[in-house]
Amino acid sequence: MSDADFMREALVEAGLAAAAGEMPVGCVIVRDGEIIARAHNECETARDATAHAELTAIKRACRAVNDWRLTGCTLYVTLEPCPMCAGAIMRARLSRLVYSAADPGQGCAGSLYRIPEDPAFPHFCPCDGGVLHDECASLLRAFFARMRQE
Repeated sequence: MSDADFMREALVEAGLAAAAGEMPVGCVIVRDGEIIARAHNECETARDATAHAELTAIKRACRAVNDWRLTGCTLYVTLEPCPMCAGAIMRARLSRLVYSAADPGQGCAGSLYRIPEDPAFPHFCPCDGGVLHDECASLLRAFFARMRQE
């Protein structure tokens, strides 16, 4: 499967978040071509500021591989990670990050900072953005348009 194929799976998760009234962000983690974890934002449902798609998926992936190190894994997410999630991606030692829509207000994998690629940290996680950008950005725009109407 390609990056676009895995991002489509993350989009499915983002759709589940939107249906639940959450900010539509979805995530999958892949190892050896197989999805080992998937999640979407659950901050509203869980009443938990840390219930971002990336953190939930990282926790699930760690359980799936029975290790806190996710070396050899790629995380796909529909929105550029915030500082908290970018830090967790780096700390979990993911081998690669692929995101779709940039987040110029909070993004820390290319927009404001590049935490996973910062040479000051002991682990380097390469980041690629823009995969299926139009589809992911459209879902986010629709969510925020609904929010403004409410």
